[in-house]
Amino acid sequence: MFLQNLKHITTFVFDVDGVLTDGSIQVTETGEGLRTFNIKDGYAMQLAVKKGYHVCIISGGDGIAMRKRFENLGIKSIFLGVGDKVKVYQDFLAKHQIQKHQVLYMGDDIPDLKVIQLVGIATCPADAVTEIKAVSHFISPFNGGKMAVRDVIEKTLKVQQNWLDENPMAVDSGK
Repeated sequence: MFLQNLKHITTFVFDVDGVLTDGSIQVTETGEGLRTFNIKDGYAMQLAVKKGYHVCIISGGDGIAMRKRFENLGIKSIFLGVGDKVKVYQDFLAKHQIQKHQVLYMGDDIPDLKVIQLVGIATCPADAVTEIKAVSHFISPFNGGKMAVRDVIEKTLKVQQNWLDENPMAVDSGK
């Protein structure tokens, strides 16, 4: 049933910490938080953008490096330092005239709980908290930051026969 429902997905919405990263933050002496992103997640996100899907980032975390990473992948809808994810999510849907059944969301922790219940397909990484797993339609076998995002994008694009890129470039995932 999960794979069947992927046929309607036009939009991916992702949290960052614990989803696109493993949830670890290294803090520099100046207080800047450093995160590690998976290159394979990056490839899948830029491919989804290239294929015409909406990709949206909604995160409580913030930082110039985070924003730059997502911009380099071609993502236009980047919301960082967000307190109310539900409001940002609803405003995003309204602005782009997207219906909730067209949205796949991946979150991992309590701040994602309210918004994950408002989407068509709720997903999470294998290491998400119990409350998120309980409301998810699909739990990736991969942990956050370890290809969980690639997993759901790849499954969606394959179901829609849209996965392979005619002209893949090695630089696409490393931007």
